[in-house]
Amino acid sequence: MTNKLAVWLGMLIFVAVLGDIFLNGGASLLFLMRKFAVFIDFVSFWR
Repeated sequence: MTNKLAVWLGMLIFVAVLGDIFLNGGASLLFLMRKFAVFIDFVSFWR
């Protein structure tokens, strides 16, 4: 991954998080973090 691509990807993620916080109160981000925590538990079970 080039530096230019990494910067664009980082800015895209940052704008998406800010958009969620301002437009939706962070509900989508919280939902995704909870689902990610369940996924980590599931993956650690198979280890």
